[in-house]
Amino acid sequence: MDRSSSTERFQPMTSVMSGQGVEVTPDLYCYTIQIVNVVFYGFAGEGNDWVLIDAGMPKSAEKIKEEAEKRFGKNNPPKAIILTHAHFDHIGGLIDLLEIWDVPVYAHELELPYITGQKNYPEPDTTVEGGMVAKLSFMFPHEGIDIGSKAHELSIDHTVPFMPDWKWIHTPGHSEGHISLFRNEDHAMIVGDAFVTVKQDELYKVFTQEKEIGGPPRYLTPDWETAEQSVEILTALRPEIAITGHGVPVRGQWLHENLDRLASDFQSIAVPDHGKYVDDSK
Repeated sequence: MDRSSSTERFQPMTSVMSGQGVEVTPDLYCYTIQIVNVVFYGFAGEGNDWVLIDAGMPKSAEKIKEEAEKRFGKNNPPKAIILTHAHFDHIGGLIDLLEIWDVPVYAHELELPYITGQKNYPEPDTTVEGGMVAKLSFMFPHEGIDIGSKAHELSIDHTVPFMPDWKWIHTPGHSEGHISLFRNEDHAMIVGDAFVTVKQDELYKVFTQEKEIGGPPRYLTPDWETAEQSVEILTALRPEIAITGHGVPVRGQWLHENLDRLASDFQSIAVPDHGKYVDDSK
């Protein structure tokens, strides 16, 4: 497997939630690494089957492994790793994890080029309207990685490997092949960065994890039209629980009211007034 040296660089940014986990449902555990969440799917218990959704920040593999061992026991790798998308903060620990666990990695077909060494993402937009994180985003890696034969395309029937009753939904905008996961039984949703519950471009809010609905991170979102359509698709599913890539898990009335507001006022809440991708579309 080939790795980009830049995607291996530790990023010196964190939050008050880093190192904390919350059991959202008996089989969904959200764990925060610095500023991003990974999700463990599976019932806690020694030897139980489980799946990892996303792979955290660079240099996070050991923390993910330790948390997995606490929940599922030692020498019990996941059945698979599912990626919502392949930005650096969602695949940062991936190559190191694959050196520990010999498991398949699943992503949307449009996201596969970024984990098979064929494409790099556009550079973060430091000119975008936003706070200090947006200004500092030039430090964030945008290069792809190559995990070779470990990469697998998600099935066109929208089933999710080793996650019965879940479906994947194509929710592009933040990236071409971004997906969210949805379970009809309890209307639980894992949304990656399709929307977030912390204003990701403001340093103070990232650190404090102040709960606030928002669109995808502004400095890494190249297509605002499809990002808005993705939020509308997710809103129409009426989720009862949402685990986002950034911010705290949310549910119930707060989720309903704020997601409805984001969908109806997406242009004013999510879309920046200026920035490379906004100005280009104009």
